[in-house]
Amino acid sequence: MAQPQLKRSTAPTTPRRGLALYFALPILSWAFYDFANTIFSSNIVTIFFPFYLQEAVGGNEQMNQIASTMITYTNALVSVFLVLLSPLFGVWIDRTGKKKAYLVPFTLISILATALMGVSAMWQTDAELFGLSAPLAGVLVAFMFAKFFFNSSLVFYDPMISDIGTKQELPLISGFGVALGYCGTLIGLVVYPFVEKNHSYQAFLPSAALFLLFCLPMFLLYKDQPAKQVQERKSFFSGYQEIRETFREARAHRGIFLFMIAYFFFNDAIATAISVMAVYAKAVVGFTTGQFVLLYLVSTVSSIIGSFVFGHITKRVGAKKALLYVAAILLVALAMAALAFNQTMLWICGSLYGMAMGATWVTSRTLIVELTPAEKRGQFFGLFAFSGKVSSIVGPALYGTITLLLAEHGNLASRVAIGSLGILVLIGLAVHMRMPYQRTQE
Repeated sequence: MAQPQLKRSTAPTTPRRGLALYFALPILSWAFYDFANTIFSSNIVTIFFPFYLQEAVGGNEQMNQIASTMITYTNALVSVFLVLLSPLFGVWIDRTGKKKAYLVPFTLISILATALMGVSAMWQTDAELFGLSAPLAGVLVAFMFAKFFFNSSLVFYDPMISDIGTKQELPLISGFGVALGYCGTLIGLVVYPFVEKNHSYQAFLPSAALFLLFCLPMFLLYKDQPAKQVQERKSFFSGYQEIRETFREARAHRGIFLFMIAYFFFNDAIATAISVMAVYAKAVVGFTTGQFVLLYLVSTVSSIIGSFVFGHITKRVGAKKALLYVAAILLVALAMAALAFNQTMLWICGSLYGMAMGATWVTSRTLIVELTPAEKRGQFFGLFAFSGKVSSIVGPALYGTITLLLAEHGNLASRVAIGSLGILVLIGLAVHMRMPYQRTQE
């Protein structure tokens, strides 16, 4: 009866190559979840939710800044709850060994909330909630639920990568997942031709449907790891004690903790720019909705290229050095965005930013696996999410506060706010360069 002890991972013991790697059923079904959830992050978080707020709140330079503030503050509020709970989700993984068992219901709630955004936006009423029109308030609340459960599902999704590949394969698998995810962006944008001018809410319901459709390979085909035998029953909130213990191990895991600090600042810039780029391009640089969608497509193609290229770069030079290259590209992109006085500059900026964004997820996930002990990996992925979620409070709050305080100055407020993100990247670089790192050859 000792057989179950051998089932520590579904990953093979020898590396696979070419199509044998990418078309292995666990890897393909895992990667398709990246495809599916990117439809939500692109269609809802990046494009149509910001456009909806600009249509509902904006109208001139000053009110466009208020719309930007609402976007960033809403994202920041979601991140407050993610900060409180995401580390505990990582503890769930380490206690039970279950990932898919939690990922599926979290994803379904996110899909339902996305659909409710569309239903609320179509609500014809003069009622008010929280001082806002009831449809607008309903969309904001539904968005917060959708994004909370979307981001929470990723705490269970990301650690799955260590179950489906060897350490030699991880950079390629990670790159494949991210690249397929950005292909999901392209598919998600098939809803755009059916969205009428100044009716961005019409994208909410079909985006929810596409999100569900492409989650089915994960739901139906991916097999979770055998559940651990739980030796001791503990309350959910007792997990905070385990989190505190993990922080006390900082000296033994100095590299991962320094990386989480650096990632805090990198993600500050990335997450904030993602949430405001639609309104920024339209309000500050004068893009039309159609032009922005095309810009986003170009950025997505750059992300696909960046994720594949940096999968190989990471394998060649190591995750630490690869992330330094990514940060340098991100700095150039943010500087060009802040100084973009014509559309050509933003086209270049969008391509560079897309490449940096795709490459960041590839290098970061690989680095987490390389720096963490296997028995603590779920907990460290929870702390990784914790670092990212705290930064997702600070970055949007910083951006939103700048646009709110400088709203009377119009578009200058947005330029100052986007430029401030470059300072955060520089701080992250300074910390990242101090991180001890030794490549494993397993």
